[in-house]
Amino acid sequence: MKTTHHSEYLKLKSVFIKPSKNAFVSNINLDQQWQELNFLSQPHFDTAINEYKIFEDFIKKKGIDIYHFPFDNTVTIDSIYCRDASIATNFGMILCNMGKVGRINEPKSQRKVYNDFNIPVLGEIKSPGTLEGGDVAWLDENTLAVGHTYRTNDEGISQLKQLLEPKGIEIIIVELPHYKGKMNVFHLMSIFSPVAKDLAVVYSPLMPIKFRNELIHRGFNFVEVANEEFESMGCNVLAIAPKKCIMVAGNPKTQELLINAGCEVELYKGEEISIKGGGGPTCLTRPLLRTN
Repeated sequence: MKTTHHSEYLKLKSVFIKPSKNAFVSNINLDQQWQELNFLSQPHFDTAINEYKIFEDFIKKKGIDIYHFPFDNTVTIDSIYCRDASIATNFGMILCNMGKVGRINEPKSQRKVYNDFNIPVLGEIKSPGTLEGGDVAWLDENTLAVGHTYRTNDEGISQLKQLLEPKGIEIIIVELPHYKGKMNVFHLMSIFSPVAKDLAVVYSPLMPIKFRNELIHRGFNFVEVANEEFESMGCNVLAIAPKKCIMVAGNPKTQELLINAGCEVELYKGEEISIKGGGGPTCLTRPLLRTN
């Protein structure tokens, strides 16, 4: 059995998460932060706790090893979306430098945890470079796609290349559109979620033609998210194994298309922990090891 960090869809063996109680802390904390951080509305703390328990219990039942990022008073409620602050590689973790100012302390917070767990750190993205984990997705074990967005800039991508290209990793840059502007959360994984070696959930209206054609050239088939399900996170799908997926409830067209493509789909109600903050199941998790 081979283990790797370089996959978005192989069988998930271990994952870091940040439970809502550790990130949201209290209704008072939520009230103080949600507007400044551009949440759609204020999450309700107790309901978020219940939603997150269901989400975490589902992962536990699959036999996946779960590790928690703890409470840290230097970070905000956005830290629940723990994928964004680091990238897992076979050579060690890469700590990001957040493009969203309110999240700037998250990589440092995660570094403390990785040190505690004796998880090696390969390097970090430093200012003026910015890079967020939601803009990064493995296409295969030797190819990493990176979105050029308002959260991930040219300098950040250049530093990522310096860390990974000497180790034989090809970096494909994906030029993403303006969409709703600098204040909106719009990552590469907002429009692209691989769920098997040859299958990805995509939102083609916002997908660059060059990248879409590259995926087709590599043999990918697409589950096309309908316009009305894009904003409700129809494209944000977490694979816990090939064609075994978790997604936010409320996207029946995408769910049906996934099932028709041979996928098993599990749903969680994510109104408080996902919809309001713009972070689906991929955002809520920092996957570590996967096996084939």
